Amino acid sequence: MKTYRIPEIAQKYIGYDMIQAHTTLPDLANARLRLLYAFLSQQPSLKGVSELYTLAVSLVQLGMDTHDLIDTNDEQLNEPEMRSRQIRILAGDYFSATFYQLLAQAGQIEMISKISSAVSEVNRLKVTLYVRMRQLKMTADEYLIMMRELRSTMFLIFSDVLEGEHSRIWPELLSGISSCEVMLDEIARSKSSAAFDRSWAYWHVMQVGTEDERQQLVQRQYEPNFVSNVVQKYNVNLQLAKKLKQTADAVIALAGKLESDELLGELTSIVDALLNKQTGCTPALNETR
Repeated sequence: MKTYRIPEIAQKYIGYDMIQAHTTLPDLANARLRLLYAFLSQQPSLKGVSELYTLAVSLVQLGMDTHDLIDTNDEQLNEPEMRSRQIRILAGDYFSATFYQLLAQAGQIEMISKISSAVSEVNRLKVTLYVRMRQLKMTADEYLIMMRELRSTMFLIFSDVLEGEHSRIWPELLSGISSCEVMLDEIARSKSSAAFDRSWAYWHVMQVGTEDERQQLVQRQYEPNFVSNVVQKYNVNLQLAKKLKQTADAVIALAGKLESDELLGELTSIVDALLNKQTGCTPALNETR
C-alpha cells in the first residue's frame, strides 16, 4: 500500500502564513482519512484516484470543521479576535472551494456531486442537533450517536464507490472509528470547564444529576468547581474510557474479518494512534487487547 501522505500534500492548500499568523485551524480528520485512503487503495479500480479523493474529502471536511470554530457570540471582539474570526471564515470557504477545483480539473464530476450532497446532509444534521440542544431534548447516548453521524456522513458516500466485501464492511468500520474520535474529544472536554457546556458529560449529568445540578446546567451558571466535581462524582472519564475501549476492540474484531492482512495492519495502526492520543490513560484503556 502506498504511504498515506495527505497531511503533507494538504499543506500546499492550508499552510498559508496569513492563517498561521492570525488564527488556528482544526486538525485534519486523520483517522477517518487514513481509513478512507486504505480502503480506496485496496480497490484496483480506485488506486489511481485514492489520493485525489482522500485529499478532496480532507479539504472539504477541514472547511466545515473550520467554520464550526467560528465564534458566533454577540460580544464585542478585540482586533486580534475579529481578525481570527475573519480568517477562519475565509479559510473555511477556501478549503471548501478547493475540493471542487481539484476534482473538476480531474474530470471527477460525479464525485463533486456526491461530496456536495454529503455537505448538505451534514448541515442538516447540525441544524437538527442544535435545535434539540436548545430545546434540551437530548440524552447522553443520543448525543454520542448524533456526533458520530456528523463525523461519518461525509465519508459514507464511499459505500457506493467501494466494491464487494469492502463496500459491505465500510459503514460499520467508519462508524467505529468516528465513535472513537468522538469519545476522545468528549474525554478532553470533560477536563475543561470552558468546553463542558453541551458535551456528553453535560447531557449525562442532566440525566442522572440532582435537581440542583440540573438547574445549574439549564441556567449555564455554575458554582466554583462545579464541573470538576460532577465529572468526578459521576465517573465521567471512566465511563467514556470504557466506551472508547469497547469500541476500539469492536473495530479490531471487525477488521479481523477482512481478507487483507494489509488492511488489518493499517486499521490496527489507526486504532493505536487514536488510543495513544489519550494521555494519562485510565486502566480501562491500558488493558491489552
